[in-house]
Amino acid sequence: MKYLPLNPEIFIQNRKRFVDRMEKNSIAIFNSNDELPTNGDALHRFKQNSDLYWLTGIEQEDSMLVLFPGNPDVKFREVLVLVRPNELKEKWDGHRLRVHEATAISGITQIVWLDSLEGLLQAWIHLADTIYLNTNENDRKANLVPVRDYRFAASMRERYPLHNYRRSAKILKDLRAVKTALEVEVVQKAIDITEATFRKLLGKIKPGIMEYEIEAEIYHSFLSQRATGPAYGSIIASGDRARTLHYVENNQECKEGELLLMDFGAEYGNYCADLTRTVPVSGKFSRRQKTVYNACLHLHRYAASILKPGISIVDYTEKVGDEATVVFQKIGLLKKSDIKNEDPSNRAYRKYLYHGISHHLGIDVHDLGTRTEPVKAGMLFTIEPGIYIEEENMGIRIENNFWITRNGNKDLMKNIPIEVEEIEALMKR
Repeated sequence: MKYLPLNPEIFIQNRKRFVDRMEKNSIAIFNSNDELPTNGDALHRFKQNSDLYWLTGIEQEDSMLVLFPGNPDVKFREVLVLVRPNELKEKWDGHRLRVHEATAISGITQIVWLDSLEGLLQAWIHLADTIYLNTNENDRKANLVPVRDYRFAASMRERYPLHNYRRSAKILKDLRAVKTALEVEVVQKAIDITEATFRKLLGKIKPGIMEYEIEAEIYHSFLSQRATGPAYGSIIASGDRARTLHYVENNQECKEGELLLMDFGAEYGNYCADLTRTVPVSGKFSRRQKTVYNACLHLHRYAASILKPGISIVDYTEKVGDEATVVFQKIGLLKKSDIKNEDPSNRAYRKYLYHGISHHLGIDVHDLGTRTEPVKAGMLFTIEPGIYIEEENMGIRIENNFWITRNGNKDLMKNIPIEVEEIEALMKR
């Protein structure tokens, strides 16, 4: 790992939160992700199962966690399973965790090697009434590939058909959505790296620079600050390409008079930052660009003023849509007749703002959480309204990350330049 060691109390707290939700006399088992091939004998860079990481902090492949709080043998109530270090494998693939290293990361003292788990696990299963199995459920995820979680679940149900089974994902969806203060400290580090990177970029952007050159600067800045790298594929979109929400080609020239939309964030300790800023390639907004930008900034601040405990994301999005309808009329995008005749299921403002306003953020950039239940204190959200105008070849989005508090929210990106005048001054300097 490139990042400095995290506080193991993060994972100790997370395990306690999960165990407190388990049924009496139950056992929970979590698996690492598969190693996935690319072509030939090459593998994709390994990315740990988010749930296993949230509970342990362990990034190594072929790892497992077993939680059995009712185990009569106290030392086996939480067990971390690792692949046994092998001298030959380490010559090819590098160092694998030793017991003391895994304990320092996770706070788990009982380490079992994977090749000795079978006999232990069967005895524990026989003592339990209920088995929690994980499926790493995410409403945005397609489950077309039979990954390890699903293969393991199928084998367990075949081998132990008379046990009761529960989905860990139902508990984790609630728990992972609410961040502890220790987790937010790690997110803030990712944000600070992202801020430093953005400030550097403002001194480099000028007509003629290529989108991929900006992407390269981002990657270099992230790595030089101990980030693992980008939390997701950076979007560097100049001109009309900014209207494509997931534009990642980043292969065109940034031209005089265009706006440049940059959506990027660092990953630090497997926690994600997610920033979007839109800046003028030439260093100065035109009058029209400034008008639309400030309209988007108004929507951003309006959204921040209402994203509080108790509101649902559905209701929140509807309220921001109401405000967007008013704002878009003021800046000449909508007419009264457009609003009067709008389809309630596809409102008029959606022509210019066709995505959601917020999503959960954490270990996954689109993290676990609900859209229908009330927002709770501790949740972490993006706020990212946009205005996309095909007729003007213009796309603007402004995005910050907010931690929900009991009385409102805290802008974790409050120090990142956002006003027109701030951006212009920094680009000029």
